Amino acid sequence: MRLTTRSRYGTRMVLDMAQHGKNGLVRIEDIARRQDISAKYLEKLVRQLKGTGYIKSRRGPNGGHALAKPPGEITIGEIVRVLEGTPSLVDCSGNSQNCPRLEECLTHRAWQEVTRVMYEKLDSITLEDLLESPRPCSLEKNPENP
Repeated sequence: MRLTTRSRYGTRMVLDMAQHGKNGLVRIEDIARRQDISAKYLEKLVRQLKGTGYIKSRRGPNGGHALAKPPGEITIGEIVRVLEGTPSLVDCSGNSQNCPRLEECLTHRAWQEVTRVMYEKLDSITLEDLLESPRPCSLEKNPENP
């Protein structure tokens, strides 16, 4: 499964708000410039996240956006669910009506389990964890699997 730009850009956007919003509201235009993402696209993501209580906004010349919760209370899994609509690794994993072979499918349980484990991991990572990471843009190598 590949997460769409909604999740990837949405996560970058809320992380930017967490980083730059300590002294007040953050403007979409500033996030767009720093993250090299279209302001129009970010506005769509803001609406989705605002509607679910993760972002608060104020209009006007001194307006902008901020996180509605502390970074330690927002997980990457929550952001992905809001922006992707609870994606699954395969169509039948999330919706049994998409699979005419569900009754005899031997792999259905495996796809459900892998999706569950993926969200379990995403739910364990908060924005605060990413902000405090010593190497924010690199993956640590597993000593057992270099």
